[in-house]
Amino acid sequence: MKTNRQPRKGMRFIIIAFLVFAAIVGALVAKKYHISTRPQVPPPAEQAGTILVTLFFADESGDGLVREGREIEAGSDPAESIEAVVGELISGPVGDHGPVLPDSTQVRKVEVRGDQVTVDFGREFYDDLPAGSSAEMTAIYAVIDTIAVNFPQVKKVLFLKEGQQVETAKGHLDLRQSLSPDFSLEKKQ
Repeated sequence: MKTNRQPRKGMRFIIIAFLVFAAIVGALVAKKYHISTRPQVPPPAEQAGTILVTLFFADESGDGLVREGREIEAGSDPAESIEAVVGELISGPVGDHGPVLPDSTQVRKVEVRGDQVTVDFGREFYDDLPAGSSAEMTAIYAVIDTIAVNFPQVKKVLFLKEGQQVETAKGHLDLRQSLSPDFSLEKKQ
């Protein structure tokens, strides 16, 4: 009977050695590939920091758009970030470019639905925008192109006036439907 115990003892030793080896190999693989059982949580929005954005302002002639870079605080969601970017357009350029939006402009609300953004401006934007097709085109497309460049998922922008649809800003550009970006007004520097 003693002969039966020896193979069982040897088998136990092999099984224990295999389990120890498997645990060591598993730990090394997990360490190498950073496998963690804890879920990865993105940082809170208030710790997002700053982002670099591109804004469109008027060129020297006033009938074209030029780019200007700026660093702003990141928003907690896309609508908040888009509102911050439009706010920077309202603040005007820091370089030699011309402003495109009246400094009295108020953004009432920004809403993102799929690939469309709705920007609800206060009455001041429409009332204080200079007359003429060039001023209207540069203002509208500065907003659209700025949003589209910084938020590539956006394909269309709809303009509202105090929560209501508007036909035009100053009688030239049809704003009853959302508009797509158009970079043909951009002047290369």
